[in-house]
Amino acid sequence: MTKAATAQDTVAPADDPTAAPVTVVDPRLLVREEGLKGYWTEFLRKVKGGELGSIPVVLGLIIIWTIFQVKNDRFLSAENLSNISYFLSATGMLAIGLVFVLLLGEIDLSVGSVSGLASTLFAVFVVDHSMNPWFSLFLTVLTGAAIGALHGWFFAKIGVPAFVVTLAGFLGWNGLMLWLLGSSGSINIPADSGPVKLLGQSSFFMDQQIIGAYLLAGLAVVLSLVGNLGEQRRRKEAGVPFRPTAEILVRVGLLAVAAFVAAAVLNNSNGVSNSLVIFLAALVIVDFVLRRTTYGRKIFAVGGGIEAARRAGINVPMIRISVFAISGGFAAVGGMFFAGQTASATLNAGGGNTLMLAIAAAVIGGTSLFGGRGSVWSALLGMLVIQSIQTGLDLLNMNTSIQYMITGGVLLGAVVIDSVSRRSQKASGRG
Repeated sequence: MTKAATAQDTVAPADDPTAAPVTVVDPRLLVREEGLKGYWTEFLRKVKGGELGSIPVVLGLIIIWTIFQVKNDRFLSAENLSNISYFLSATGMLAIGLVFVLLLGEIDLSVGSVSGLASTLFAVFVVDHSMNPWFSLFLTVLTGAAIGALHGWFFAKIGVPAFVVTLAGFLGWNGLMLWLLGSSGSINIPADSGPVKLLGQSSFFMDQQIIGAYLLAGLAVVLSLVGNLGEQRRRKEAGVPFRPTAEILVRVGLLAVAAFVAAAVLNNSNGVSNSLVIFLAALVIVDFVLRRTTYGRKIFAVGGGIEAARRAGINVPMIRISVFAISGGFAAVGGMFFAGQTASATLNAGGGNTLMLAIAAAVIGGTSLFGGRGSVWSALLGMLVIQSIQTGLDLLNMNTSIQYMITGGVLLGAVVIDSVSRRSQKASGRG
C-alpha cells in the first residue's frame, strides 16, 4: 500500500526528537477506512465547522420548487423548466464575471450597464455599419473586457475604491448606451444575424434532436470521470491523500443520474437551448481556470489576504486588473444573450434589476462577499433559485414587488449563512 493510501504515519515529537514516535492520523484517509460512518462523521464535522458548501442553496432550491409545485402543478412541467434553463443564462453570464470580483472581496456595479452597452454596440456595428456579425461580436466582447480593465486600473493603480469606480461606470456607460440608441430608444437586429440567431429562444442544440441532450449529458459524465481519475493519479504520484476509486464512481454515478434526468425532461419540451449549452460550457472552462491553474490560485490568494499574496510574489495589481477585465468581458457576453432573446438593443438592456440579480445569484449560490471563497458554479445555483422564483410567481400571477421582496429575503439569508459559516470556521481554526 502506498504512503498516500495509509491512514496514519509516525513522527517524532518536535520538542523532543529522542522521544518515542507518535502516530499521526490523517483524518481524510481515516474517513475512507471507516466507510459510511466515517463519511457521515466527516460531513457533520464540516457542517459544525462552517464548511457548508452548496448545501444551503440546494435545500433552498428544493423548498422553492416544492412550494411552487404545490401552488401550481405546471411549475415542474418540461415546458416551464425549459424556460427557466433558457432565461437564466443571460444574467448568469454576468454572475460568472462577478464571481471573479467577489473572490477578491470587491464588487463591480457596472456589469449591468456594460451588458446594455455591449448589446447596443453590437446593434450599431451590424445595423448602422453593416459589419460582419461575428466580427462585431468579437469587438463587442473586447470592448467589454477593455472597460473592465479600465475600472481595474483605476482601482489597482490609482487606489480609487472599486465601489466608486464601478458606480461611475454604471452611470457613465449607461449614459453612452442611451446616446447611441438615440431618440428611438431601440435598434432592431436582424434575427438571422449569426450570434442573435444562435442565442434566440427558438435555437436549440443540434436543432432539437433528442440525441443532443443525451450527448451533452454523456459528455459531462465522461469529462467528470476523466477529471476525477486524473486528479486521483496526480495525487497518488505526489504522495498525498486521494479519493478512492469507489468514491469517484459514486460521485460520477450521481452526476450521471442528474444529467440524464435533466436531458430527458428538457427533451419533453424543446430540447437544450444553445444559450444553456454555452453557459454550461463557460462554467466548465472557468471552473478549470480557477481550480486547476496557477492564475486561479493567485486569485484565491489575493482574496484571502493581500499582504500575504504580495509576500508570496504575486503581482496583486495585475491580478486585480485582469479580474475586472474578465468581469467586463462576461458582462458583454451577457449583453449579447439579452440581445439574442429580444433580437434588439433597447433602453431596458442591462437595466432594471439586472445588476442586483447578478450579484444576488453569485452570493446566493455560495460565493462569499468577504473574498477568498466561492465557485463559479454558484452562478448556476444562484440563477436557478432566482429564475425559479421569477417563473413561479409569474405562474401564480403575483406582482413583481413580491418577487423583489422574496429575492431580497433569500439574498439576506445567504449573506447571514456566509457570515455565520465564516465565524464558525474561525472558531474551529480554519478561517
